Amino acid sequence: MTPFWDWALGIYAKPGVAEACLELQDKHQQCTVYLLWAAWASDQGLALCQDSLVKGQALASQWEGEVLQPLRHARRYLKIGIEAMPGPAREALREQVKATELLAEQTLIEALARLAGHAASAPAETRLQALARAGALWSPPPTKDALSVLSQRL
Repeated sequence: MTPFWDWALGIYAKPGVAEACLELQDKHQQCTVYLLWAAWASDQGLALCQDSLVKGQALASQWEGEVLQPLRHARRYLKIGIEAMPGPAREALREQVKATELLAEQTLIEALARLAGHAASAPAETRLQALARAGALWSPPPTKDALSVLSQRL
């Protein structure tokens, strides 16, 4: 495990964080792991230079599209049920997909943490500033209001 992983687990358990992350993910097409990486770096007093942010965005974008989204889609599809699929077998498969999705998020977290390992200590940057700098590289970028909600709940 990495310090970023431990931080993310603690943050995600705070009231309202999961909901803010899901809104950014579902309504604004954001990779919340990537955004949390920027917030974590800010909390650690690390300055993610533009090059690190660009590399992190490229990595997260590819991982999100090729790995996380298909797993998330499968997990959500299995939740609603399929008429010809028995409940217990379907639910067991859903739990396996959910565990794989969590492992995929952890894998991305570890890769992003390695990128942050090259960042230097920097003057304080607020979480919202860090989120905004990271989010500006995503397409489409998140709204300032959605980032504000996440920042406040973290």
